[in-house]
Amino acid sequence: MFVDLKPAPRLAIRDWPEDEKPREKFSQLGPTALSDAELLAILLHTGYKGKSAIELAKEILRLANNNLAELGKMNIGQLQQLPGMGEAKATTVLAAMELARRRQAGAIDKKTVIGNGTEAALFFKPLLADQPFESFYVMFLNHANKVLRYRCISSGGMTSTVVDPRLIFREALYAGATKLLLCHNHPSGSLRPSQADIRITHKIKDLGLLFDIAVLDHIIVSETGYYSLAEEGMI
Repeated sequence: MFVDLKPAPRLAIRDWPEDEKPREKFSQLGPTALSDAELLAILLHTGYKGKSAIELAKEILRLANNNLAELGKMNIGQLQQLPGMGEAKATTVLAAMELARRRQAGAIDKKTVIGNGTEAALFFKPLLADQPFESFYVMFLNHANKVLRYRCISSGGMTSTVVDPRLIFREALYAGATKLLLCHNHPSGSLRPSQADIRITHKIKDLGLLFDIAVLDHIIVSETGYYSLAEEGMI
Protein backbone atom coordinates (compact mmCIF):
# COMPACT_ATOMS: atom_id res chain seq x y z
CA MET A 1 0.00 0.00 0.00
CA PHE A 2 1.35 3.37 -0.96
CA VAL A 3 1.53 5.95 1.84
CA ASP A 4 2.10 9.62 1.04
CA LEU A 5 4.55 10.88 3.66
CA LYS A 6 4.72 14.43 2.38
CA PRO A 7 3.87 16.96 5.10
CA ALA A 8 0.56 18.69 4.82
CA PRO A 9 0.86 22.19 3.37
CA ARG A 10 0.81 25.00 5.88
CA LEU A 11 -2.17 27.29 5.73
CA ALA A 12 -1.68 31.01 5.47
CA ILE A 13 -3.21 32.88 8.41
CA ARG A 14 -5.94 34.26 6.14
CA ASP A 15 -7.09 30.66 5.55
CA TRP A 16 -7.25 29.69 9.24
CA PRO A 17 -10.59 29.34 11.06
CA GLU A 18 -11.88 32.78 12.03
CA ASP A 19 -11.51 32.17 15.77
CA GLU A 20 -7.82 31.28 15.35
CA LYS A 21 -6.74 34.33 13.36
CA PRO A 22 -4.74 36.70 15.63
CA ARG A 23 -6.36 39.93 14.43
CA GLU A 24 -9.88 38.55 14.64
CA LYS A 25 -9.10 37.03 18.04
CA PHE A 26 -7.76 40.42 19.18
CA SER A 27 -10.95 42.17 18.04
CA GLN A 28 -13.31 39.62 19.55
CA LEU A 29 -11.59 38.73 22.81
CA GLY A 30 -9.16 41.58 23.48
CA PRO A 31 -5.34 41.62 23.64
CA THR A 32 -5.06 39.67 26.89
CA ALA A 33 -6.50 36.58 25.16
CA LEU A 34 -3.52 36.40 22.78
CA SER A 35 -0.20 34.71 23.43
CA ASP A 36 3.09 36.58 22.98
CA ALA A 37 3.56 34.76 19.66
CA GLU A 38 0.11 35.82 18.44
CA LEU A 39 0.73 39.46 19.33
CA LEU A 40 4.09 39.35 17.54
CA ALA A 41 2.42 37.74 14.53
CA ILE A 42 0.10 40.75 14.24
CA LEU A 43 3.17 43.00 14.07
CA LEU A 44 4.88 40.76 11.50
CA HIS A 45 1.73 40.63 9.33
CA THR A 46 3.15 37.89 7.08
CA GLY A 47 5.31 34.81 7.36
CA TYR A 48 7.97 33.52 5.00
CA LYS A 49 8.07 30.70 2.43
CA GLY A 50 5.37 28.44 3.82
CA LYS A 51 6.02 29.57 7.38
CA SER A 52 3.13 31.41 9.01
CA ALA A 53 3.54 34.69 10.86
CA ILE A 54 2.91 32.87 14.15
CA GLU A 55 5.62 30.30 13.38
CA LEU A 56 8.02 33.12 12.60
CA ALA A 57 6.98 34.85 15.83
CA LYS A 58 7.71 31.68 17.79
CA GLU A 59 11.18 31.55 16.24
CA ILE A 60 11.78 35.14 17.35
CA LEU A 61 10.75 34.27 20.89
CA ARG A 62 13.00 31.19 20.93
CA LEU A 63 15.89 33.40 19.77
CA ALA A 64 15.15 35.59 22.82
CA ASN A 65 14.87 32.56 25.14
CA ASN A 66 11.10 33.18 25.31
CA ASN A 67 11.80 36.32 27.32
CA LEU A 68 10.40 39.67 26.21
CA ALA A 69 13.04 41.52 28.24
CA GLU A 70 15.72 39.71 26.22
CA LEU A 71 13.88 40.55 23.01
CA GLY A 72 13.98 44.22 24.02
CA LYS A 73 17.78 44.05 24.13
CA MET A 74 18.16 42.75 20.59
CA ASN A 75 19.15 44.80 17.59
CA ILE A 76 18.08 44.64 13.96
CA GLY A 77 21.08 42.54 12.97
CA GLN A 78 20.31 39.86 15.53
CA LEU A 79 16.69 39.56 14.42
CA GLN A 80 17.73 39.38 10.78
CA GLN A 81 19.58 36.14 11.51
CA LEU A 82 16.19 34.45 11.16
CA PRO A 83 15.09 33.62 7.60
CA GLY A 84 12.17 35.84 6.72
CA MET A 85 13.12 38.62 9.13
CA GLY A 86 13.95 41.49 6.84
CA GLU A 87 14.76 45.00 7.96
CA ALA A 88 11.11 46.10 7.88
CA LYS A 89 9.89 43.28 10.14
CA ALA A 90 12.84 43.64 12.53
CA THR A 91 12.31 47.39 12.77
CA THR A 92 8.60 46.91 13.50
CA VAL A 93 9.30 44.49 16.35
CA LEU A 94 11.97 46.70 17.93
CA ALA A 95 9.78 49.79 17.55
CA ALA A 96 7.09 47.99 19.56
CA MET A 97 9.65 47.18 22.27
CA GLU A 98 10.69 50.83 22.45
CA LEU A 99 7.07 51.97 22.69
CA ALA A 100 6.60 49.57 25.61
CA ARG A 101 9.59 51.11 27.40
CA ARG A 102 8.31 54.64 26.83
CA ARG A 103 4.83 53.69 28.02
CA GLN A 104 6.28 52.46 31.30
CA ALA A 105 8.33 55.62 31.73
CA GLY A 106 5.34 57.77 30.78
CA ALA A 107 3.54 56.73 33.95
CA ILE A 108 5.82 59.10 35.87
CA ASP A 109 6.75 61.53 33.09
CA LYS A 110 5.57 65.04 34.02
CA LYS A 111 4.74 63.82 37.51
CA THR A 112 4.08 66.65 39.97
CA VAL A 113 7.19 65.77 41.96
CA ILE A 114 9.93 63.17 42.14
CA GLY A 115 10.26 62.71 45.85
CA ASN A 116 12.87 59.97 46.25
CA GLY A 117 15.23 57.53 44.59
CA THR A 118 12.54 54.89 44.21
CA GLU A 119 10.35 57.18 42.11
CA ALA A 120 13.34 58.22 40.00
CA ALA A 121 14.30 54.58 39.46
CA LEU A 122 10.74 53.70 38.43
CA PHE A 123 10.99 56.41 35.79
CA PHE A 124 14.39 55.49 34.38
CA LYS A 125 14.44 51.71 34.72
CA PRO A 126 12.08 51.02 31.77
CA LEU A 127 14.21 53.29 29.55
CA LEU A 128 17.60 51.97 30.54
CA ALA A 129 17.56 48.61 32.29
CA ASP A 130 17.67 46.39 29.20
CA GLN A 131 19.97 48.49 27.01
CA PRO A 132 23.15 46.60 25.99
CA PHE A 133 25.32 49.74 26.39
CA GLU A 134 25.71 52.44 29.01
CA SER A 135 23.63 55.59 28.70
CA PHE A 136 23.71 58.62 30.99
CA TYR A 137 20.47 60.55 31.54
CA VAL A 138 19.73 63.72 33.48
CA MET A 139 16.35 64.75 34.84
CA PHE A 140 15.86 68.51 35.19
CA LEU A 141 13.55 69.69 37.99
CA ASN A 142 12.36 72.99 39.42
CA HIS A 143 12.53 74.12 43.05
CA ALA A 144 9.43 72.02 43.88
CA ASN A 145 10.96 68.84 42.37
CA LYS A 146 8.59 68.98 39.39
CA VAL A 147 10.00 67.30 36.28
CA LEU A 148 10.73 69.88 33.59
CA ARG A 149 12.40 67.54 31.11
CA TYR A 150 14.90 64.74 30.84
CA ARG A 151 17.68 64.13 28.35
CA CYS A 152 20.14 61.43 27.33
CA ILE A 153 23.46 63.22 27.70
CA SER A 154 25.64 60.44 26.35
CA SER A 155 25.70 56.77 25.44
CA GLY A 156 28.71 54.57 24.97
CA GLY A 157 30.09 51.08 25.26
CA MET A 158 29.39 48.05 27.38
CA THR A 159 31.21 49.35 30.46
CA SER A 160 31.36 53.14 30.28
CA THR A 161 30.21 56.33 28.63
CA VAL A 162 31.75 59.80 28.48
CA VAL A 163 29.83 62.57 30.27
CA ASP A 164 30.45 66.25 29.52
CA PRO A 165 29.15 68.36 32.45
CA ARG A 166 28.98 71.41 30.19
CA LEU A 167 26.14 69.81 28.24
CA ILE A 168 24.26 69.12 31.47
CA PHE A 169 24.42 72.69 32.76
CA ARG A 170 23.66 74.19 29.36
CA GLU A 171 20.45 72.12 29.31
CA ALA A 172 19.74 72.99 32.96
CA LEU A 173 20.01 76.74 32.35
CA TYR A 174 17.90 76.49 29.21
CA ALA A 175 15.18 74.59 31.10
CA GLY A 176 15.30 76.92 34.10
CA ALA A 177 16.09 73.94 36.35
CA THR A 178 17.26 74.40 39.92
CA LYS A 179 17.77 70.69 40.64
CA LEU A 180 19.24 67.73 38.78
CA LEU A 181 18.83 64.01 39.12
CA LEU A 182 21.44 61.84 37.39
CA CYS A 183 20.95 58.29 36.16
CA HIS A 184 22.85 55.72 34.15
CA ASN A 185 22.61 51.98 33.60
CA HIS A 186 24.99 49.08 34.13
CA PRO A 187 24.52 46.49 31.35
CA SER A 188 26.54 44.00 33.42
CA GLY A 189 23.73 43.86 35.96
CA SER A 190 25.95 45.05 38.82
CA LEU A 191 24.51 47.93 40.81
CA ARG A 192 27.66 48.99 42.64
CA PRO A 193 28.99 52.40 41.53
CA SER A 194 32.49 52.48 40.10
CA GLN A 195 35.06 55.03 41.19
CA ALA A 196 34.44 56.82 37.89
CA ASP A 197 30.70 56.97 38.73
CA ILE A 198 31.48 58.54 42.11
CA ARG A 199 33.97 61.03 40.65
CA ILE A 200 31.63 62.32 37.94
CA THR A 201 28.83 62.65 40.48
CA HIS A 202 30.94 64.84 42.77
CA LYS A 203 32.27 66.82 39.80
CA ILE A 204 28.73 67.64 38.63
CA LYS A 205 27.63 68.39 42.19
CA ASP A 206 30.55 70.80 42.73
CA LEU A 207 29.90 72.55 39.42
CA GLY A 208 26.24 72.86 40.36
CA LEU A 209 27.20 75.00 43.34
CA LEU A 210 28.51 77.65 40.92
CA PHE A 211 25.09 77.85 39.23
CA ASP A 212 23.03 77.33 42.39
CA ILE A 213 21.75 74.05 40.94
CA ALA A 214 21.53 71.10 43.33
CA VAL A 215 22.28 67.48 42.44
CA LEU A 216 19.67 65.46 44.30
CA ASP A 217 20.85 61.95 43.50
CA HIS A 218 22.64 59.68 41.08
CA ILE A 219 20.69 56.50 40.32
CA ILE A 220 22.23 53.37 38.80
CA VAL A 221 19.74 50.95 37.24
CA SER A 222 19.95 47.43 35.89
CA GLU A 223 17.56 44.52 35.38
CA THR A 224 18.01 43.58 39.02
CA GLY A 225 16.97 46.90 40.56
CA TYR A 226 18.54 50.25 41.35
CA TYR A 227 21.22 51.88 43.50
CA SER A 228 20.89 55.40 44.89
CA LEU A 229 24.10 57.19 45.77
CA ALA A 230 22.10 59.63 47.93
CA GLU A 231 20.32 56.88 49.85
CA GLU A 232 23.67 55.20 50.47
CA GLY A 233 25.20 58.45 51.78
CA MET A 234 27.72 58.74 48.93
CA ILE A 235 26.80 62.29 47.90
